[in-house]
Amino acid sequence: MSDQHTPENVISIPGNRLKYFPVMMFAVIMGLSGLSIAWLKAADWFGASPLVAQFLVWSDTAIFAGILVTYLLKWILYPKEVAHEFGHPVRINFFAALSISLLLMATIYLEVYRPAAFWLWSSGATLQLFFTLNTLRYWIGNNLEIQHSNPAWFIPIVGNVIVPVAGTAFVGNDLLIFYFSIGIFFWIVMTAILFNRIIFHHQMAAKFTPTLFIFIAPPAVAMIAYFRMNGHFDFFATMLLDLGLFFTLLVLFMYRSFLGLKYFISWWAFTFPLTAVTIATMVAWHATKHIMYYWLSWGLLALASIVVLTVAWQTLRYMFKKEICVME
Repeated sequence: MSDQHTPENVISIPGNRLKYFPVMMFAVIMGLSGLSIAWLKAADWFGASPLVAQFLVWSDTAIFAGILVTYLLKWILYPKEVAHEFGHPVRINFFAALSISLLLMATIYLEVYRPAAFWLWSSGATLQLFFTLNTLRYWIGNNLEIQHSNPAWFIPIVGNVIVPVAGTAFVGNDLLIFYFSIGIFFWIVMTAILFNRIIFHHQMAAKFTPTLFIFIAPPAVAMIAYFRMNGHFDFFATMLLDLGLFFTLLVLFMYRSFLGLKYFISWWAFTFPLTAVTIATMVAWHATKHIMYYWLSWGLLALASIVVLTVAWQTLRYMFKKEICVME
């Protein structure tokens, strides 16, 4: 895959649109689920109207079902295309967006319908471990180029820190720490690799520029998971939250890099990290009642909501223009 800033060449083939339905579409669910959880917390802890959260939860559920069924149909009708994605050095990382979507839906349904949350969490945790092992096997067994790497590499490995968020409702910390440890270890490793790639090598292709926001997610989600397992907002939890807030400031400080970007489905990389740091800040306020976290929570919730709505609107626009699900 080219690593230059060249326009994306796409060829629309209406009859075969399902064939080009990308696994990256599960990133839509990550963003919507994160916003749903944030508004659920806003309703519980901040007195916000529950109607917004309810609308988001049912919309998220319907869209998740639609994307899941569509990709399963692609798997049945076009197995070679799915196999190609599964063996692609960039796209392989987005399969874990499915397992993370299941884990996030489990977090939502903890407050809606607990039996469904258990099965969502169990399947998500199982798939997350599979995708972690498979991705590491792929990385170790293939000659990858530095330009293949981008912050989406966090998804299949560091995504393990999401498992304990809902998992504390179902299993003990021994299993959850297993997942948490994997995520924290590879967060450190992958951060070093990706900073080396970003600083010392060619700039990423324009379509991957939004993935810079993914740097926000690992410390933010790790803080939530750690608090769920530990129950204390201590020094380590504060450090994780502060790192999430720092990366949020960093990408906002780099706003010029994101202005004028042509729409790609990778715009959804803007969404989940912002919702993750929003939820982490809400958790910090709920644990400490510090007024700074209160106002940060509302500010980040407003920002995350605007970004998700903007990206969702652009996605709908490009769907109607038939510029999604096309051959690159």
